[in-house]
Amino acid sequence: MLVLITYDVNTENAAGKARLRKVAKQCLNYGQRVQNSVFECVLDYGKCQEVKHILEKIIDKDKDSLRFYYLGNNYKTKIEHIGAKETFHVEDPLIV
Repeated sequence: MLVLITYDVNTENAAGKARLRKVAKQCLNYGQRVQNSVFECVLDYGKCQEVKHILEKIIDKDKDSLRFYYLGNNYKTKIEHIGAKETFHVEDPLIV
């Protein structure tokens, strides 16, 4: 299923900036960045729970927030992109 992960990390101090980098790095392990704090991830239930657990351990729940949008398996007709920063379809083959 496609899961959209978004986050807002308070970066008023060095600890917040470090949390922001850690959250972004973990999200990159599971999907592609489509905007600064937005990642598209194709995950099964187990991987979704895994990344959620990892991110919850990183953030400060009093200052930061995470949002998970579960778009399911039929997400292709639910996404429209306009403008810069073209992305690739997350389930297409990637040739490196």
